[in-house]
Amino acid sequence: MSDITALILDAGVFVLLPWIAWRLMQRAIPIVVLPILVGITLAAFHLPVGRLGIPSVYGTDIGWVAVLILAFTAGLEMWQHPGEDPSAQSVPQPSVGRLLGGAFVAMAVPFFVGSALIYQFFLPLRGWQPPHATGVIAALGIGLCIAVSALPVLIGVVRELEPAQKPLGQLALKLAVVDDATLWIGLAALQFAARGSAALHGWSAMQFLAVGLLAGLALMGSWATRNLRHPPLWLIWGCLPLYLAAGSWASMQLGLHELIGAYFAGAVMPPGWVRRLPVEKVGTFALIWFAPMFFGHSGLHINGDALTWPSVLASVMLVVISIASKMGGVYLFAPAADLSGRQKLAIGSLLQCKGLMEIVAATILHAQGMISEFAFTSLMLLAVISTILTGPLFQFVAPRPRKAPAPRACQRVVPVQE
Repeated sequence: MSDITALILDAGVFVLLPWIAWRLMQRAIPIVVLPILVGITLAAFHLPVGRLGIPSVYGTDIGWVAVLILAFTAGLEMWQHPGEDPSAQSVPQPSVGRLLGGAFVAMAVPFFVGSALIYQFFLPLRGWQPPHATGVIAALGIGLCIAVSALPVLIGVVRELEPAQKPLGQLALKLAVVDDATLWIGLAALQFAARGSAALHGWSAMQFLAVGLLAGLALMGSWATRNLRHPPLWLIWGCLPLYLAAGSWASMQLGLHELIGAYFAGAVMPPGWVRRLPVEKVGTFALIWFAPMFFGHSGLHINGDALTWPSVLASVMLVVISIASKMGGVYLFAPAADLSGRQKLAIGSLLQCKGLMEIVAATILHAQGMISEFAFTSLMLLAVISTILTGPLFQFVAPRPRKAPAPRACQRVVPVQE
């Protein structure tokens, strides 16, 4: 079978089929989880799709480039505020210190609680030991996946909220930006820790060049923000692939995952440039038409033998830990003063959404042997379940919109004649 035919079949299974299901369900389920479900189903029943050339060579490359673009746009979206309504003042506006403190607690509580529970109760289970890392590294990696919030998916969720609910969504987005940045920093730190002293031993000129390149991207973005505020649009578009390629290459040379560099490159681009770009449209196009092959292949690469009732039960327990700890962290230290109990829980319900970010993080950890097949399977199911539950959970705990009082009928005043 030719590579082109295999690509067509690959796209049909992981792109067209999930898209049709997504439209038939009236977009009730985020499209990011549907190709994963298809891949998991194929893996669970051991269907011989390999005979059809699936996953295809071209499909793997296209999906990989699309996910690089998604990581890049996730970095760009740090400077976006989609759907923000300046007139909405129903939610207290936090100070910077309060916001950062709330973001830290919302990330730290699920991270430490999740890591401790994973190390104590999950890693001793059969099949959960990581092949190329210590138990502590594996527990911290899984805890990071439990704590993270899916910024790109959450942006789409907030865009679809009712106008009265969008202020809560916007506050959740501000926390998710910090969560997202922490995820990539944490992944980089874990990869360095997993390699021990070898991470910095015997660096060549290429590694030092990579560090200089990343620093140069950040300095260039800072300089352009101050001195080149309104460049021609063609110049901005021309810089995008250069930033993406440079960031990905640099992180790869440092022994980190390319997606970390792609995210960093997007995050350090001049914010004024980013606001002139259709970041949402580019990200949505890549998410719907190209990235599903990456997500479908990720589900397909799950060891079908690892998809057992214990792993499903473990996934359910991870969902409970993730939701309870994330919502508990937000409730414990709200990102803004004077939030009601329902408002705190509503923000926490949005932040527990895992979506794309947790899938990518789990894929990185699994590819580098820092988590086991069983852990990877459970994390993929966690991403699917938590993302599906986000909308219904938010609507369940969010404050009920107050109905405006009906206008009273105008009463005619009859003057009293003396």
